[in-house]
Amino acid sequence: MPAPDTVPGSAEWRYPNRATPPGSSLYYAVRFAPRELRDALAALAGCRHEVRAILDEVSDPGVARLKLDWWRDEIRRTLEGAPRHPLSHVLTATLTPTASGERMPAGPFLAIADAVEQELRRQRPPDTRALRAADTHDLGALFELLARAHGKHDESAIAAARHIGGWCGSVRRLRDAGLLLRRDRSVLPTDTLAAAGLSHEALASSEHRHRLPQLLAPEAEALCAAASPTALEALPRALRIQQRIHAALLEELLRSELAVVDQRIGLTPLRKLWIAARTKR
Repeated sequence: MPAPDTVPGSAEWRYPNRATPPGSSLYYAVRFAPRELRDALAALAGCRHEVRAILDEVSDPGVARLKLDWWRDEIRRTLEGAPRHPLSHVLTATLTPTASGERMPAGPFLAIADAVEQELRRQRPPDTRALRAADTHDLGALFELLARAHGKHDESAIAAARHIGGWCGSVRRLRDAGLLLRRDRSVLPTDTLAAAGLSHEALASSEHRHRLPQLLAPEAEALCAAASPTALEALPRALRIQQRIHAALLEELLRSELAVVDQRIGLTPLRKLWIAARTKR
């Protein structure tokens, strides 16, 4: 297998890359990680980015599923040491066994792909538990991979990483709710909508879109109550930075009264940098 640096296109997947662009929360999380891990962390984020991009970049459902299956196969090839994509060649450095013999498992990579397939099939989460599970399968799986890249392999650390990643994913879902609704993506569970006398399609209509902030409020309150998990300090700094940036984002969303129907509320890059710099090693 050729060295990653000799593979055309591989350089663009090193840090910073399109999944960790300057100004993003992941950019600062990776920036404050150990220097020797930055390319590996950026490549892991890049893998999720490419799989998730299928939802927005491929309009034909059949083509989208074929592309998703290709990435599933590429993940397996990469784990077996036979990558094809330039990103996968960079990722091979991350998949090298540690001194303890641990390797990156396929499970978290495939969980991200499964979360995309669920959305491609328009499988709406029936309740809040299923919605949280979808976020844990997506961003929670990435956080597990990031933790493992830092050498965290014990069950408690992995569970904490997945929990915090899922929590951050739920905050992002609040932030992007208006956009997701316009793209026919899941925003609220079916039972919550049914209790309000709505379906996903009805909420997306011009007649009912204004009700979105009110319907999101209980979810935001629940996320506030779970904003400071006790296992946070045991995790790598990069993950703690992510949690604290998303906690500040949640505060901004609440301050705006969840006015996300027609806008995307976020933190400035300077504020993200300040939060990252103040997160202790």
